[in-house]
Amino acid sequence: MPKSREWHLVARPHGWPKPEDFALRETAVGEPGPGRLLVRNEYVSVDPYMRGRMNDAKSYAAPFELDRPMQGGAVGEVVASNAEGFAPGDHVLHFDGWREYAQVNAKSTVKVDPSLAPLSTYLGVLGMTGLTAYAGLLRVAAFKEGEAVFVSGAAGAVGSQVGQIAKLKGASRVIGSAGSDEKVKLLVEEYGFDAAFNYKNGPVAEQLAAAAPDGIDVYFDNVGGEHLEAAIGALNMRGRIAICGLIAQYNATEPTPGPHNMAKVLQNRLRIEGFLVGDHYDLQPQFVQEVGGWLAEGKLHYRETVVEGIENNLEAFFGLLRGENTGKMLVKL
Repeated sequence: MPKSREWHLVARPHGWPKPEDFALRETAVGEPGPGRLLVRNEYVSVDPYMRGRMNDAKSYAAPFELDRPMQGGAVGEVVASNAEGFAPGDHVLHFDGWREYAQVNAKSTVKVDPSLAPLSTYLGVLGMTGLTAYAGLLRVAAFKEGEAVFVSGAAGAVGSQVGQIAKLKGASRVIGSAGSDEKVKLLVEEYGFDAAFNYKNGPVAEQLAAAAPDGIDVYFDNVGGEHLEAAIGALNMRGRIAICGLIAQYNATEPTPGPHNMAKVLQNRLRIEGFLVGDHYDLQPQFVQEVGGWLAEGKLHYRETVVEGIENNLEAFFGLLRGENTGKMLVKL
């Protein structure tokens, strides 16, 4: 059986993670036990939520264990099977990433078909990030045709799909924020946003007001902080906020102050709701059918930032936290 390299968390980061908080270690790979598969990972995902799992704190996902391999989404090829219904050569989606080979429970894996879509898309546009965008906009934020939508982190894997789905569903106006002029151009010219701005170029509230002079009805939040306060100020009566992520504060070492304009929530009868994609897996068949159709028709576009090699998994994660990715951040093994 092959050897496998895998990333371990060896210390809890304080603030921004450092290389010395992690170790790339080699381990022997054994034959899979009953009901299990041995998978050679081909793509692994890095995602913002993983930063929270590095803390030893109660959250919606258990913390990563020290001196144990970290987990995350991955797609790969079955090389050995001890489970009914799976054979070598099958491709599967599972959640034992950050390693070259994974022994996985067959019950927690999903077969995927690389002939229908590239393997990488099952971690992005047709995977968890895509479903996050779909459920967050249409169910949590209860978007309706004719409404104006603002998306922060709009050039990322989730945000870029939120904006495009809103347009395909009849939004009156879609505005996005991103961290570079190049990404702003991408949002308008490729993803079809009506307006976009670089949040580094000035106060978010001022730039949002200029981009949405008639206000917004829905805010899809991937960032938190200044963006959340600006959105509260721009929301029309009975506007909704779907909080997907708060990347602006993931590496904060002190408690982050909340928005200073919460009175607007009362005055304008706003609704703010946080959500996790795991609460909405019942939408998966509908999501795959609708989004898969848009992809096939060329109506929905996506980008991927692909880093080569397990040895660069950590740098890919750091790059994600720094906002260096356009679309889904992946590591190809």
